[in-house]
Amino acid sequence: MSDHPAPSGQQLRRTLKARHLSMIAIGGSIGTGLFVASGATISQAGPGGAVLAYMVVGLMVYFLMTSLGEMAAYLPTSGSFATYGARYVDEGFGFALGWNYWYNWAVTIAVDLVAAQLVMAYWFPDVDGVLWSAAFLAIMVGLNAISVRGFGEAEYWFAAIKVTTVIIFIVVGVLMILGIVRGDAQHQGLWAHLQLWSLDDAPFAGGFSALIGVAMIVGFSFQGTELIGIAAGESENPAKNIPRAVRQVFWRILLFYVFAILVISLIIPYTDPQLLKNDVGDIAVSPFTLVFERAGLLSAAAVMNAVVLTSVLSAGNSGMYASTRMLYTLACQRMAPAIFARVNARGVPIMALLGTTALAALCFLTNIFSPQAVYIWLLNLSGMTGFIAWLGIAISHYRFRKGYVAQGLDINDLPYRTRSFPFGPVFAFVLCLTITLGQNYQAFLQEHIDWTGVVATYIGLPLFLLIWLGYRLVRGSRIVSYDEMRVKPEAY
Repeated sequence: MSDHPAPSGQQLRRTLKARHLSMIAIGGSIGTGLFVASGATISQAGPGGAVLAYMVVGLMVYFLMTSLGEMAAYLPTSGSFATYGARYVDEGFGFALGWNYWYNWAVTIAVDLVAAQLVMAYWFPDVDGVLWSAAFLAIMVGLNAISVRGFGEAEYWFAAIKVTTVIIFIVVGVLMILGIVRGDAQHQGLWAHLQLWSLDDAPFAGGFSALIGVAMIVGFSFQGTELIGIAAGESENPAKNIPRAVRQVFWRILLFYVFAILVISLIIPYTDPQLLKNDVGDIAVSPFTLVFERAGLLSAAAVMNAVVLTSVLSAGNSGMYASTRMLYTLACQRMAPAIFARVNARGVPIMALLGTTALAALCFLTNIFSPQAVYIWLLNLSGMTGFIAWLGIAISHYRFRKGYVAQGLDINDLPYRTRSFPFGPVFAFVLCLTITLGQNYQAFLQEHIDWTGVVATYIGLPLFLLIWLGYRLVRGSRIVSYDEMRVKPEAY
């Protein structure tokens, strides 16, 4: 496969700094998954199960990040793992990965815009939600149309708000656990808080099946970390900045998530019925809100509503960037209409941006159906597409390293080298596949298989395989042998 970039002077520009890369990944992965859905993981798997799930999935994400970092530092491109999949696995594989990822984030933008309607209804219940979606979509398009530097700065500050909120939450929570902040009269003292881990079936409630069930929720929470690979194509110094961002981002995100879950589980009993609720439209049941309220911060719901709104807009902004760059790269590689390869004078692939915006306009279905129903439909539409991208990263990296060594190249010459190979990508692949296939395994164990649930859960997998195999049949592509791989620097 050959690349066909935009004409000289109308290409993407390398203007993103290391701080932008770090915050883009953090901003993409800290959102409603932590601020809202985290309560459901504790409720379903118990406090110990939730912490263990975040640690294990976090380890998987770490290996995926280092795998992606090794390839992105060596070959920085906005096509990222779609390009790597085409070069190191099969053209059809890369084609399917690219379209899968574009679709994933384009639909996710629509999900975030509907979520914004639900959040804004907290303050303005009488205003038509479609107006909020239109306004926020215009803001996202504007931020992405200015320049990649403008997008990077906006995302930096969006992410800073979320990071600050998590840090304040952890500090307040620790002070409550130690009894320094008294809050309400319940569970005073460290020992009383520790006893919450011994309630009923805690710390591990529901056993292994519950652990697998919440692993998918946890995985969705971490999605967005791979945005570093997309942003690598516009990084100032990818060989230096990508490795630094990979190292910083993983530990920050893991610490934020694990400490936040630990704080929640030591303050709110996992049997609390409010933790079972998982509705982005009812921020009053966010575990963050519940903890702040118990600390005596009565305005916590309004503050957390503003933070969740920021999170939603940040995720949508990141999604607009990622999907636009993926569509642009597909067009450059003649895997999408050539019109999407056009870049304006500011280095922005403007036609790809408009194409992505068209799919994101699915959010306006709320003009016909209820926002809650559209939110669930769109969420199911994106399904497991993010996990498919992760599987693609693991496979591509394994084959890249094998091909690199097979052609007699020295791995010490790589700008960044993960020391966990081959265990890292193999572990990430096996665990990611297990979580993906086990997402709704209960549907097969019923007396009559729940085919509606099966289709809603797993439809993304056969669609991905059909696109891959369809490309192979039409274009005649095949698995690339290690000897034929273009892994030498001069091949680029």
